[in-house]
Parts: sequence; structure tokens; C-alpha cells
Amino acid sequence: MSSNILRRILTNARVFSTGPPPTARSPYRYFRTLTLGGSVAITGYTLGAFYPHPYITFIFPRPAPAPPNPDSPQSIIYTATLEQTLQTLPLLTSHRAQPDAHEWYESRPYANYPEQLRVNSLTAGALRGPGKLALPPLVRARKDESEALVIVHVGRGVCGHDGIIHGGLLATILDESLARTAIINLPEKIGVTANLSINYRAPTFADQFIVVRISLVDKAGRKSKVAGKVEDLKGNVLVEAHATFVQPKYAHLLKSKAVQQMMGDPEPARSTPVLLSEGMPPPPSKA
Repeated sequence: MSSNILRRILTNARVFSTGPPPTARSPYRYFRTLTLGGSVAITGYTLGAFYPHPYITFIFPRPAPAPPNPDSPQSIIYTATLEQTLQTLPLLTSHRAQPDAHEWYESRPYANYPEQLRVNSLTAGALRGPGKLALPPLVRARKDESEALVIVHVGRGVCGHDGIIHGGLLATILDESLARTAIINLPEKIGVTANLSINYRAPTFADQFIVVRISLVDKAGRKSKVAGKVEDLKGNVLVEAHATFVQPKYAHLLKSKAVQQMMGDPEPARSTPVLLSEGMPPPPSKA
């Protein structure tokens, strides 16, 4: 009896362990799989070439030409086009249309800076032009000078690692942006950087608009403290900073008019946006 049971178990094991006979793969099915795989690969490569992931461009940056002569016709056209892009940025247009917009004013630092001073200025002269700092910053500041935002375009020609804006340039942009709010809050409107502390949070990719947000932390006598951060247009924080500015004892001997031209004088009587040049139409107002 036990031998019969053993034979049945072995028979069932052979039945379950034996699969169906293999069938030949259809040539059409093989060709379809190959075509689908090739299409996916080509599509992925094309999308990656035109819309690469930021970390891919960080490791393998695209080649770019050197910054052109800022006075060339091509540069003038590029600058005008970039100015139009700036004026229609959603962040800027929404800020101009917010309910408390009447509590803010607008200015363009360096836009009216004298030529004899500009030629020896780092940010207004040496770094000015397409591929570097193509446009004067656009500032929107509260009329009580407690808060401001500064929009700056950074080009491909001011990089440390290729494709990544040099950290020293970001420090310079922060220093000047923070200084504007801090100095305006000093008695003589003249000040120097006493301390600047910076924390870099993420790489700042080249050829984009960045936003510097500044707030007044404290002011007392000849000293003011400010805080700020650099963001991209999506709101990602790239750099954070805190700074202290002091008014020197010899402030009354300095030319405050040149400093005001450098920072961008507020124009309280002006109701339209401050544009880079006369003759450029203001952006269309929202209905």
C-alpha cells in the first residue's frame, strides 16, 4: 500500500513540474518591442537635451559663448528684450497689483549713475553687460523703508563652476541689496558694511532672474541691521544673509547725492513702473 502511495506522489510531482512546451516568439512581437524601446530612448534623449535636469547641467554644463561687447547692436537688442521679459515677470506684475501696492515705490539703482563714476564701479561698470549683469536691478521697497525686494538677472559670464553663479558675486549682490535698505535707515543716508554673514543653501544656476528679499531687523543711532535671502522665481531659497551697517563719523564729508544715485532715488510722484529707458512702453495693466 505504501508503495502505491509513493508512486502516485512521484507521478503528480512530474505532472506539476513539467510546464507547457515553449512557443516560438513572433518576429512581429520582437520588432514591436525593439521599436517601442528605441522610441522611448530617443524621446528621453531629446527631452533631456532640451530640458535637462538641473543636476545634469550642474555636472555637464552646456557650452556657451563669452559675453559680447555691451555696446554692440546684438547686445542692445538682447538688453531690450531682457528688459521686456523683466517687466512681464509674474512675480513683478502680481506685486505691482497687490492690494497694498500704494505702500511701495519702485526704483532702478545705477540707471542714472554718472558715467565718470560708472566706469570705475564693479557692479555698474566692470560687471555690467549681457552675459553678466545685463540690467540695472529693479527695486520695489516699502515707503517706510522696512522691506524691499530686488530683482536681478545673472548671466553665464559670472560663474565659478561653469553654469553656476560665483558665490562671491552673490555675496556682492547681497551686500549692495542689503546696504540699500540699511543705509536709507541711517541718519545721514551714508553707511559702510560692518559685518556680513552668508549661508549658501543651494546652487544658483546662471542665466536667470533672481530675487533678493530684504527686511530691516533693527536700527539705533548710527547702526542698522538687516536680513535678506536670495530666491529663484519659484521661491527656492538659494542664499541667506544677515548684515550690520554703520554710519561713519565722517559721513557728512561724503557726497550723498552720488550714493543716492547709486541706490536709486525713490520717485514718489511717479505712478507708472520705472523702466530702463524712455520710450519703452510700460507692461499692460491687469483688467
